[in-house]
Amino acid sequence: MTAGKSSYDWRFDSGRPCLDLVATGIGTSGACELLDGAERLADWLVATGLVPGGTHLGAVDDTWVGRFRQLRAGVDSLLTAELGGRRAESALERVNAFAAAAPPGLRAVRGTSGTLVRTLSADPECGALLAAVARDAVELLTDPVARAGLRRCEADNCRRLYLDTSRGRRRRWCSSEVCGNRERVARHRRRAAAVTDAGAGERPRTP
Repeated sequence: MTAGKSSYDWRFDSGRPCLDLVATGIGTSGACELLDGAERLADWLVATGLVPGGTHLGAVDDTWVGRFRQLRAGVDSLLTAELGGRRAESALERVNAFAAAAPPGLRAVRGTSGTLVRTLSADPECGALLAAVARDAVELLTDPVARAGLRRCEADNCRRLYLDTSRGRRRRWCSSEVCGNRERVARHRRRAAAVTDAGAGERPRTP
């Protein structure tokens, strides 16, 4: 399996790789599991930028999927607890354990056009890629400025976590184009229905 251009319609609205991982889970982005197999995980690794396109990913298997789901659960529990002003010590230990490994080594090499492109210094290992995501979570939670921008999407049927980097920190949705648009459409329909109901109530009754 060689990583090429992503063949899935992934969404990366969160602003951080660790939050993008959480968004692949059940109950976050919908009713289905987005990391439902080795091929899907390999595609996500490329799409999120953790692995450069063209990287050989033949080692990705169901064991990798299980470990990424474990990290995802830990990050989700930890961030949810932090947002609620609570502690999740077991989740913190899990994320720290994943972050303890060394992340993938990077190299700059000449591409076919002669420009420098990014590649990995060795075949990717599951533990190294997990460490890259876990370290991103650690950096997020230990950076006061970034941590202050952590939000939960306010749209119905969405619980994605995202970083609010907007001016004034007033962003309410993980994506203005997706959840924001849905909310605006729903609001318009509610207003239209209210006007219709009000008009019906003003009609004189037939004797």
